[in-house]
Amino acid sequence: MRGSPDSAPELRARALRLLARREHSRAELARKLAAHAPSAEALEQLLDALAARRQLSDERYAEERARQLARKYGAARIRLDLIAKGVPAETAARLSSASGAGDVERARAILARKYRQPARSAAERARRMRFLQGRGFSHDIIRRLLSSADTE
Repeated sequence: MRGSPDSAPELRARALRLLARREHSRAELARKLAAHAPSAEALEQLLDALAARRQLSDERYAEERARQLARKYGAARIRLDLIAKGVPAETAARLSSASGAGDVERARAILARKYRQPARSAAERARRMRFLQGRGFSHDIIRRLLSSADTE
């Protein structure tokens, strides 16, 4: 625990160090800097200044995070993760639906990596459905994918 809060230049330097490592959402950066800020107003001023200089962007953070998550998860899971990280709901919905364009193929690839053989029983099919649901894929995609796998 520190004895005194950071001065404005120290707080700015701390924020820039965090942003140099990776993108952060405004809410995430505010949470990390809150313990070091002299006041809530000083923190808000810093975040506004960073956003004005385009050093801090929820949009850019959300695009990067959605791209990372799209390798393993479906649109619903991506949307919930972005909202949990402080991204506005409209931005999260737009980016998750954009990443959801190839959900069927992505779900097929994830299923193929996890399970090498086709499902042999109803219990195995249900297990795969739960797996894909947990990954954030819609019921329609799961049903279409597993019914096509049954016919192959």
